[in-house]
Amino acid sequence: MSGQPNQPQRVKDALVTPEWLERRLDTVASDSPDLRLVEVDLSTDFYAEAHIPGAVSIDWRQHLQHETRRDIPSKAALSDRLGTRGITEQSTLVLYGDSSNWFAAHLYWMLQYYGHEDVSLLDGGRRHWIESGRPTSDSVPSYTSRSYRPRGPCERVRAYRHDVQRALSKPTALVDVRLPEEYDGTILAPPGMTESAQRGGHIPGAANIVWSKNLRSDGRFKSLEALRRVYREYDIDSDRDVIVYCRIGERSSLTWFVLSELLGYSSVRNYDGAWTEWGNLVAVPVATGRP
Repeated sequence: MSGQPNQPQRVKDALVTPEWLERRLDTVASDSPDLRLVEVDLSTDFYAEAHIPGAVSIDWRQHLQHETRRDIPSKAALSDRLGTRGITEQSTLVLYGDSSNWFAAHLYWMLQYYGHEDVSLLDGGRRHWIESGRPTSDSVPSYTSRSYRPRGPCERVRAYRHDVQRALSKPTALVDVRLPEEYDGTILAPPGMTESAQRGGHIPGAANIVWSKNLRSDGRFKSLEALRRVYREYDIDSDRDVIVYCRIGERSSLTWFVLSELLGYSSVRNYDGAWTEWGNLVAVPVATGRP
């Protein structure tokens, strides 16, 4: 998956351009599992209205979280959800979606956790594709069901609360990607979203680097040098151990993607328990206000 002049130069092929994908739409629409395109949204209304031809739909709320445990899908659940969409563990996957690719990035991170390495994000996601006037469809494809066998788990990409607690006394860099108002404790959730924590604020010592700093105004990722400048300003260097978090794990997945997959940081973990977990824990430290 070769890069384009306007793409960030990156350490691995984790990003594809709309041009690259548009040239392969016939392959995407075939029944072969070799290349599969997946739209990941918070609401499938977007997919029903219009999607990239040949794309299958995954509903983040229904398919990628456990309603009661608030955890990512088990191996068995992921196997079912991908296999029934004509995907195998050998498939090349291209992911995209709404909300600046938050939820697509979350699935990307989950797939890394479960050992599926041949996966990329579509730069700019759903919004940039449509605004560029590229083809869309409201036709829902039907592909032959396949057997999907997850590997892993690959724990090097995931942080748990005990990892965060240990990080408080270590030189680990904590990055809070939420809005400044969430970080300082003014609000518990972004406007229009359900509050999920008892307390507001942030993990002590965390730098507030909002997820949107990774993107251009059109939703595509900034250049490599621009991204490096974003994190250099906060002394988040590639040789540091980094843990990123947000409210439920999806926005931080986008920043994890930038640091790990585009910039090549060697030790980046996503704390997907996030503020929903930390803000409800007893006897853990919480900071409020700005530094």
